[in-house]
Formats: sequence, structure tokens, C-alpha cells
Amino acid sequence: MCPHQPCCPSADSAGRDAAHVVHSHPEQGWSLLCNGVVLFEDNGEILPNGRVISSRRPQAAAV
Repeated sequence: MCPHQPCCPSADSAGRDAAHVVHSHPEQGWSLLCNGVVLFEDNGEILPNGRVISSRRPQAAAV
């Protein structure tokens, strides 16, 4: 599936965010990775199986 050498991490692996970007849409805040993961600018993700991974960006404290 991945044409890169070494192969990109699979969408199921913990290092999935290290896969190569194949389509980038910074104006919309997302990128498609080689392994099929949609990565959002807040580090949230949608995996190829439809599973959603919430943002890992620290939330600002309420004042």
C-alpha cells in the first residue's frame, strides 16, 4: 500500500502520524496521510475504518 521506503507506519500503529502527507489542505485544517489517516491541525484524526481520535492538543484553562 505504501510506496515509501521504509514503509510508513500503518493506521493501526501508535506512530501513524509519522506517515507521509499525500494531500494537504492547510486552508481547511487537514491533511491526508499515506496510510489513509486524515490528520487535523489540532492533532485530531479520522482513521480509515471511521474511528475518530480526539484532539491531543492541550486545552486552555478556563479563566
